[in-house]
Amino acid sequence: MFARLLYESFRRQKRRKLLAGIAITLGVAVATAMIAVATDIGDKISRELRSYGANLLVTPQEDSLDVEIGGLNLKPPSDGAFLSEADLPKIKGMFWRNNIVGFSPMLPATVPLGDANSSTQLPLIGTYFARTVTFGKESFITGVRTTHPWWKVQGSWPADDSEDVLLGERLAAKLNKHPGDSIELAGEAHHVAGILSTGAGEDAEIVAPIALAQHIIGRPGAVRRVYVSALTKPEDALARRDPKTMNPELFDRWYCSPYVQSIAYQLQETIPHSHAEQIRQVAQNEGTVLARIKGLMLLVTLAALFASALAVSAAMATAIFERRREVGLMKALGAGNFSVAALFFAESALLAILGGLAGYLIGITLAHQIGRSIFDADITVQPVLFPVILAIAIIVTFAGSAAAIRKAVQFDPVFALRGDA
Repeated sequence: MFARLLYESFRRQKRRKLLAGIAITLGVAVATAMIAVATDIGDKISRELRSYGANLLVTPQEDSLDVEIGGLNLKPPSDGAFLSEADLPKIKGMFWRNNIVGFSPMLPATVPLGDANSSTQLPLIGTYFARTVTFGKESFITGVRTTHPWWKVQGSWPADDSEDVLLGERLAAKLNKHPGDSIELAGEAHHVAGILSTGAGEDAEIVAPIALAQHIIGRPGAVRRVYVSALTKPEDALARRDPKTMNPELFDRWYCSPYVQSIAYQLQETIPHSHAEQIRQVAQNEGTVLARIKGLMLLVTLAALFASALAVSAAMATAIFERRREVGLMKALGAGNFSVAALFFAESALLAILGGLAGYLIGITLAHQIGRSIFDADITVQPVLFPVILAIAIIVTFAGSAAAIRKAVQFDPVFALRGDA
C-alpha cells in the first residue's frame, strides 16, 4: 500500500515533482562542479600562479649569519660564500621533487668592456636559460625561462653551452647594440643573441650562461644564489609553527605537507651549507589568491544549495496543500503522524536520489568544462564525491521539505476533508 501511494503521488503530480527535481538537479550540479574543481584545483591554480616567478630563494648559509658587537655589524665586506653547482641536481631527489617546477642559479660578476685592462666595468649575471640537468636516470629542463617567465627577449635566447650573451635593454641602448651584434668583454668577442627586457635591474646588465660568469671570477662550479619555483599549498596554523618546537608526529605531518616552509627546509637538507627562505611577496600572494578562489567557490556552492532548498520548499508546500484531502482521509482511516511524515519523506528521498544522480552527472561535465576552459587541464573527480553529493542532495531536500511536511502532519482530518485546512 505504501509503495502504491508513493507511485500515485508521482503519477498524479508530475509537474510538481518535476519542478522540485529540476531545482535539486541544478543545485546539486553546481555543488558537484564547485567541489570537484575546489578539491583538484590547488595544484592547477598554483601552477598558473607560477607566472609570478620563483617563490623560494636559496643562498649560502654564511650569508644569513650576522656578527654584531655593540650594535656594529662585523660581517666582512665581501661577495659572500658560494654554493656548489654540482649540488643543484639533488633538488630533484628531495621528497617534494615533483612539486619543483624549476630552478635557476645566479652568479653575479663584473667584466671589463673592451680589453682586460679597461676601466669600464659592466655588471654581468650568469645563469641557466633552458638547461638540461640530470639526476640519476631522470633528466629535466630548467632555468630562467621557467622560473622568470616575464623575461622577454628581442632576438633569441643563448644556448647554455655557448658564450653568447643577452644585453639588458637599457644597457643595449647605452652601448647602441642590437641582436646579432658583437660585444668585446675582457678582450674576448661575444655574440649578442638578444636584448632582454625584465622591468628590473637586469635591464642594465649582461646576462650570460653561468659558465662564462664562473670563468670571469675564476670560480668553476660556483653559484651565488638559486631561485626555486615550487608548487605549494596555502599557509595555515601548522605551516607557521617552528619545526623545532614540534613533536615527532606533528613534525612528520608538517614535513609531508607541501608548505613553502617545509619545501624550504628540505632544500636546506638537500643543498649543503645553504639557507632557503620563501620570497614572501610571491608566496603570500599565492596563498591569498588560492584562499579567495576557494572561498568564492564555497559561497557559490552554498548559494546554489540554498536556492535549491527554497525551490524544493515552495514546490513541496504547494504539492502538500493540493493533497490535504488525501492527508485528511489517511488520518481518518487511522494513519498516525509518523505514517504521514514517512510517506512525504520517502517522496523527498526518492526525489533527492534522482535529482542528485542527474545533478552529479551534469556537475562532472561542468567541472571538466571549467578545467579545460580556464586551466587547460582535466579535472580529476574522486570516487568518494558521489556518496557525498547524494548525501548533500538528501539533506537539502529534507531541509526544504521539513516545514511543509510538518504542516501536513498537523492537518485536522475533519477540516482537511472539508477542504478548509
